Amino acid sequence: MSKRMKQTFKVTALAAALLSVYGPVLAEGPENSVSIGIGNWSNDRAQRGIYDGMRDSGAYGLLDADILKRDDATGTWLGLKARNLGLDNREIKGEWLRQGDIGGSLEYSRISRDQPFIYNTGVQGIGTTTLRVPTPSITPGTGANVELGTTRDRVTAKFFKNLGVGLNFNVSFRNETKDGTRGWGRGGAAEFAVEPIDSTIRLLEATLNYSRDRLQLSAGYYGTSYDNANSMVTTSLTSGASPYFLSLPLDNKSHELFLNGGYNFTPTTRGTFKASYSRVTQDEGLGNFGGTASPLAPPNLDGRLDTTLLEIGLTSRPMPKLSIVANLRYRDFADKTPVRGIVFNAANTPTVYNTPFSYTNAVGKLEATYRLPQAYSLLGGIEYNAQDRQVPGMGTLYVPFRASLDETTYRLQLRKSMSETVNGSLAYLHSKRDGSSYTLPGDTLEDAINPLNIADRKRDKWRAMLDWSPMDKLGFQFTIEDAQDKYSGMVGPYGLQDGTARLYAVDASYQVNSAWQIHAWYTRDKTTAREITQRDGANANPARDSGAVAEADKRTDLSETGDSLGLGVRGRVSGRLKVGGDVESFRSVNEYQQSLTLLDGRPRYQSNFAGTLTVVPTPNITNKLLRFKLFAEYAVQKNADVRVNLIHERWSTDDWSWMMFPASGPTPWAYGTTTDGTTVTAVPKQNSTFVGIRYIYRFQ
Repeated sequence: MSKRMKQTFKVTALAAALLSVYGPVLAEGPENSVSIGIGNWSNDRAQRGIYDGMRDSGAYGLLDADILKRDDATGTWLGLKARNLGLDNREIKGEWLRQGDIGGSLEYSRISRDQPFIYNTGVQGIGTTTLRVPTPSITPGTGANVELGTTRDRVTAKFFKNLGVGLNFNVSFRNETKDGTRGWGRGGAAEFAVEPIDSTIRLLEATLNYSRDRLQLSAGYYGTSYDNANSMVTTSLTSGASPYFLSLPLDNKSHELFLNGGYNFTPTTRGTFKASYSRVTQDEGLGNFGGTASPLAPPNLDGRLDTTLLEIGLTSRPMPKLSIVANLRYRDFADKTPVRGIVFNAANTPTVYNTPFSYTNAVGKLEATYRLPQAYSLLGGIEYNAQDRQVPGMGTLYVPFRASLDETTYRLQLRKSMSETVNGSLAYLHSKRDGSSYTLPGDTLEDAINPLNIADRKRDKWRAMLDWSPMDKLGFQFTIEDAQDKYSGMVGPYGLQDGTARLYAVDASYQVNSAWQIHAWYTRDKTTAREITQRDGANANPARDSGAVAEADKRTDLSETGDSLGLGVRGRVSGRLKVGGDVESFRSVNEYQQSLTLLDGRPRYQSNFAGTLTVVPTPNITNKLLRFKLFAEYAVQKNADVRVNLIHERWSTDDWSWMMFPASGPTPWAYGTTTDGTTVTAVPKQNSTFVGIRYIYRFQ
């Protein structure tokens, strides 16, 4: 018996035990259901099975339950919900509630994530904190195949109690453990490493809610902790050379107190407020990395982040045709981590410091909606966002900084109820972001970088929507969006220049008759970006350029275009038989049009910057997915059905991210030059078919 099927029988036994507890009290009440079955995937599906717990081919158990018992005399509810108990991404929840008085629940869920890649490597010790890297490197493709992935096991407990008229207490606690492995890397040699994951996250939230007459209040506490069982990974070379040390995420904790509320001044005017204060700390020891750390390096980070949030809001309808919404929010993010040297040179002089990042953020928003004659309504709004940012005073800057950043957004929207069958809206947003002068790193190239998050930007966005029902049985929804960004005010030319985003979507539904329905949809979205990212003089051709080493700017036009469509049918063949089907198609194309422009203005296309300026441009990447889904459900008796599902998936890609393109033909890219030799590959075409059958039983 396979490991997967053993697990299925175990969780089936667990469900049976739970049903033995719940079953005797479920004679009356809402309709309940239990379904049990088996399904099989014909082939591995590494890409489509990343999250659904069914990556590998073979049989899987299918077990779901939805059970609820209600006692009208006492107002008590007793419930059990279970999903995917035969799979890795399973969840089960039991709850008990006495309506308006007291209640609780206990929930377990597992979240899996399987890497879609196959790692062929000679690295040993994967999954531990001690890795052994082969030296000399293995011949690419001659190592062992390794599949990486993680699982999260989450347990959540909740409790509710009414403490009096309008006063309720809620508390929840979640414990989440994460185990597994994740692809990593180290050093300037680009060598392969694997992060061993063994961590625990805990969250506690307690709130006291009060609601009486015009006043509503909610006060509480929210706390988190992160504990990593591993603190460092040691990578040693089989040649006996000095090891490398890789730090893992450090333990940390957070505490937050909050108070939210609202007050109804009049039937048409309401005010709200929010206030919170939180503190995050990280004080785990940094370690001495095998005795290689400088004696002047701090023993721990002593990290601390304090955040204060204040917000007030008002909604009002001062006139029958006029509605107003106003909000003010202030956030103070204070990084109180001491600034100290982290890396030291041979003379014990610090060369790298930690970079604190404190800022304050003030946001004000005002919107008004006025109802015009002939079923029109006009909305106008303005939002102002001001940010004051800390500029590091110690250490070396690697990118430009700005001390202040301001953005103003204007919004205008017109809505129209054209008739009982046609409704539409048209909206326009314009925003402008700028800020103070730049603090520069002091390096010629680094000074010329314009970071995306602080660059001056103008954004224009249009959105049009239309609902049209030409007849009772037929309906359409149309959506068009267009957004354009332009960046300016640059210290230098390097960074994002401009970008666009466009979306076209249509949804349609048709009720053929009382037994049959058809729905269809199509969406096309395209995002583009134009950037200048590099200046390089080492790639010139001296013979062509009169023996000189010419400098050139690398310019890239990026775009991603996605087309997705679907068609579905649902219907009843007879009083006992229901059938349905869907076909879904998705195609995305990523384009990387790159060129080098010499200082004399001559353009050259290039994808391999270790070669000359005449290499062909970087190829596109196309991803495709085609999925067919069919089902048939037959009522074998009044309260029991048999359901058969058929799914066929066809996924393909020509992603070259882990490939090289020498003259001899494409080959997998290999880590390292004198060490390692790891390659990363994926199956470019993955086709698989699923057949499943379930027995569904319903009862009171």
